[in-house]
Amino acid sequence: MATLAGTSERGPVQSLAPDLIERVIAAGAALMLALLLAAVARGHSQWRDVPALVWLHLGTIAVALAITPAMMLRRRGDRLHRRLGWVWAAAMFATALISLGVRTIRPGHFSLIHLFSVMTLVSVPLILVTARRHKVARHRRTVRGLLIGGLMVAGFFTLVPSRLLGHWLLG
Repeated sequence: MATLAGTSERGPVQSLAPDLIERVIAAGAALMLALLLAAVARGHSQWRDVPALVWLHLGTIAVALAITPAMMLRRRGDRLHRRLGWVWAAAMFATALISLGVRTIRPGHFSLIHLFSVMTLVSVPLILVTARRHKVARHRRTVRGLLIGGLMVAGFFTLVPSRLLGHWLLG
């Protein structure tokens, strides 16, 4: 059931098959996960200096990154998609919530990257509501936006050499 055609009482039915954007997002998430794991492995000598909150943040984001390719590339709307979706949504929400406590760029203050946290805290419930209401197009748009902004763009900024992961990966 990757592709639906025709119309329903809700209007035209769009394809549920992964498109180019979703394939690129899946590849980007896999790459970000690989970079995260490589950075953590390279920084092993400094692990003891990393606060528990940062480890929790890295753990929840690793879960979301690991699930993303499967969610983007496999069948949509079945029981496994819904179950993985709940785990992914919980990981994303937890990541955003935890990140509000991580203030290493400007100690004691929020930074611009925290805007992605706020976006995520708003978007995750919206994703769940649109899925439950079978608003496929809006659900898909919101998921894509969160993946591009919350995972890819925010993830890219964690790889600059002045940040922990960037220092571990590139330093």
